[in-house]
Amino acid sequence: MPNDITDSQLSYILANIKDSVCITAKNGEVLYMSRSAAKLFGFGESSAGRKIWEVIPFTEKNDTLIQLFIDAVKMQRDIHTFADYENNAGKIFRLHISMTYMKGEGGIFVIVAADLTELLRVNSAFERYTSPEIARYVLRTPEGEKQGGKLQDVTILMSDLRGFTALSTKLSADTLITILNHYFEKMIVVIERWKGTMIEFLGDGIFVVFGAPNDDENHADHSVSCAVEMQNAMKSVNEWNAQNNYPALEMGIGINSGPAVVGNIGSAQKMKYGCIGETVNLAGRVETFTVGGQIYISERTKEKITESLFTSDEQSFMPKGAASPMKIFAVDGIGDIHILHRDCIMRDVANKREVTFSLMRGKIVEGEKFSGHVVKISDDERYAVIETDAKIEAMQNILIDIDGSLYAKILSNDGGHVKICFTSKPECFSEWVKTLF
Repeated sequence: MPNDITDSQLSYILANIKDSVCITAKNGEVLYMSRSAAKLFGFGESSAGRKIWEVIPFTEKNDTLIQLFIDAVKMQRDIHTFADYENNAGKIFRLHISMTYMKGEGGIFVIVAADLTELLRVNSAFERYTSPEIARYVLRTPEGEKQGGKLQDVTILMSDLRGFTALSTKLSADTLITILNHYFEKMIVVIERWKGTMIEFLGDGIFVVFGAPNDDENHADHSVSCAVEMQNAMKSVNEWNAQNNYPALEMGIGINSGPAVVGNIGSAQKMKYGCIGETVNLAGRVETFTVGGQIYISERTKEKITESLFTSDEQSFMPKGAASPMKIFAVDGIGDIHILHRDCIMRDVANKREVTFSLMRGKIVEGEKFSGHVVKISDDERYAVIETDAKIEAMQNILIDIDGSLYAKILSNDGGHVKICFTSKPECFSEWVKTLF
């Protein structure tokens, strides 16, 4: 027939095929090995007439592969599976083995070994540089490598370490990376447990989406449960920090739900899986209102929660371009998961020290100065109360004129008694507190 493959053509194909091809008799004796197979298995002239499993180096790593060949020949059956292989030089390969028994004149086995080592290495590296959910989306779905996205109802979680920027100026690069890596490792375990998809690290912050790329009708519940568990996990993070003489960390978390565009963003040369839109921007804004150890969720998220939700505070702010204020709620727990709050015992100070402070707009210090007197401070030196006539509202950040780096967030203003939480302290802070008593 004109379409038959000639012996020379078949020989050429077998000699140049990338996958390793072996042909054995039904008793396992090697009849033929392609060039790539001979290189992979170290097949030489001395290997002629030997069984296929006798060609494989007898190492503990190769036990499974050797037994596969023996069982297939003994039972004269096909096998299609993965196996590790260690060559004579000690290099490890990850192979997909396809061994097919062909009945007929005497019977033969055709063995095809596909080397997936590099592919799996690349996939493994890819998963480390992104989340497993995004890796699976890109590698296993038809739209995974296409540009574009879709509008999808999701919940966004943003977290950030309080005062870490100032702290980073006092630490070496190695120490900084060590502290952050340990913190991120603890948080990622929690995020993956609650079906969150890591979009990216934002310096010392974390950007997570729930409900994409995998659909999750309970994405709001899962996001809040995740946030509470993340806050509880900070205890073990700081225990490890203390054991290694590293400073304690405090984290704030903001959550918002709603429609967002999710999908592959970028160019044909470089893309990333992303999540954009007002829902994302507002989640970031909500996060800025938190202090260390706190979680704020938007009213949109609260409305989607189906489990028992425990909140202790309600605030509102006017988002940019919005027609009405947006409510946010401080979360104490959800379902059976609760944040362990620290007791806050406020003490009257002996010396009502006058302080001056400025409001902050984002990272910018506004020019107008305000004054007041510190009248109370907590035992843990985390909170204080300032008496002031300044017309200031909760949720604003302030810079107090003590060494130029005492930052705080206003928690409430009750008739001129302003409760604040210190978010970043200078080295002289403890000495300054002593002067109050």
